[in-house]
Amino acid sequence: MAPGSLSALTMAAETTAQELVEEGIQPQRAHERMRQALLSEIKRLEQDEGLDRQGAIQAIFPGVVLEQDTLEVLVTSLISGSNVLVLGPPGSGKTTLARAVWDLFPKERFAVADCPVHDDPFSLIDPNFAAQVPPCPYCRANHGNVDIGELDAFDPNQIDPADVPVRQIRLREGFGFARVQGSPEVFPDNLTGTVNLARLEEVGDPTSPLVLEPGKILQAHRGMLLVDEIGKLPRGTQNVLLQALQEATCSPAKSRETFPADVVAITTSNYADLGNITEPLNDRVSNVHTPFPTTSLANRRIIDQSLNGQHGTVHIPGPYRDGAVRLVMRWRDRIEGGRDLSEVGSNRTLLDIVRRTESYAMMAGDPIADPEDFHRGARDAMMGRIRARSGDGFEENRSLVERFVEEHWAKAGKDGAVDYWCRFFQDDLNGDEKKGRKVARALRETQDQDLDEIQRRLRQDGDPDLRTFGQYVQRMENVDRADTARILPGIADALDAFDAFEATKA
Repeated sequence: MAPGSLSALTMAAETTAQELVEEGIQPQRAHERMRQALLSEIKRLEQDEGLDRQGAIQAIFPGVVLEQDTLEVLVTSLISGSNVLVLGPPGSGKTTLARAVWDLFPKERFAVADCPVHDDPFSLIDPNFAAQVPPCPYCRANHGNVDIGELDAFDPNQIDPADVPVRQIRLREGFGFARVQGSPEVFPDNLTGTVNLARLEEVGDPTSPLVLEPGKILQAHRGMLLVDEIGKLPRGTQNVLLQALQEATCSPAKSRETFPADVVAITTSNYADLGNITEPLNDRVSNVHTPFPTTSLANRRIIDQSLNGQHGTVHIPGPYRDGAVRLVMRWRDRIEGGRDLSEVGSNRTLLDIVRRTESYAMMAGDPIADPEDFHRGARDAMMGRIRARSGDGFEENRSLVERFVEEHWAKAGKDGAVDYWCRFFQDDLNGDEKKGRKVARALRETQDQDLDEIQRRLRQDGDPDLRTFGQYVQRMENVDRADTARILPGIADALDAFDAFEATKA
């Protein structure tokens, strides 16, 4: 039986540590389970899906758009047992990547049935494992046959596995997963825990481990701890985290005892805060850099995955999505901004341009967005991401962003429309200019036709030129044939408005 596997017997609501031993189940630390999950999934994708190694690594992060090297560094870091610092500019997908790691983390575990931090049963009965991940004070006192004041006398060799009650749990928020949002107001107690007043009234001793309400580190025990913006944590709070990463333990200030803290830690930071991370803590994590995607297709995937095939009363044609990509990539290439402007070129801005373009069309009551909707949407989205510390600073940055949008929106829109058309022209028509002119003519005709007529032309016995382009639209915009008929006039209008069809001649 594979280590940690679950048989029909151990799937019961409650069992004992003795039965786990008899089933051949072996103890595993959080990093070992993470490693096993990654290697197993990569192997499955290679064998069952026929993917190569690079394709398999991409496939295990389906909602993430990052460079292949970034994903490989992340995967190898986790397989090696490292904790991770994901660093990159604001809005580059750091937190999305961290959540994707949690999605991969194996959730089904065995725990001591009455433990407040779901101790591993093997921490009570296996001396070697107990040395790595000691049981919590509660379990040592309750199941270790020692008094609460003599917890150091605990000896796993003296525990009968048949006396340790075990239940199956599924790790979830607060029980195997915890998230900390970095800020100066996150104090050590937020990570270690605070006194539970109800238990204090029962126990009477504020330093007793039995009165502790677990903090974020203990809530993440046996699972994953996500620390967003780690550089914003006070140094004292960082030192608490350091102990967990160094020793897999946590020592609450208001308790005399130490608790287990076996976690996989995924932390994130913007470049501006890297200098605030203490050197000892930085030494305990592997850096994974998440730059913005460098290709227009990769940036377009970010938009498409966010929209996720959802189409309301207003559809944003692909040429405008490609235009948003081109505009944001131009900003990233041309503007070197400090903190005030670091968000303007983020992935969040990229998505916001598309959504605001849609909003302008909706306000006008139009079923299809037009170039002016794109213009206004781009202006609002980019200016809405300015972060300034003073009125004068805001006005200066506002003028800079406004000038940039006015100078570049039309060219970016044209480049996006040309991208959209030429992708089809090269890939589907093999660069055949005669076919390109026929498809362009068929598309322009849809601007004056009703929905029934367009649907008729898209059928198998209809217009082969329009149907060829319709199939491209279905792939690019994740729509069915009925939706394709509805959105074709908008796509044709966008391509016409930005003279994309003329690119065929070039």
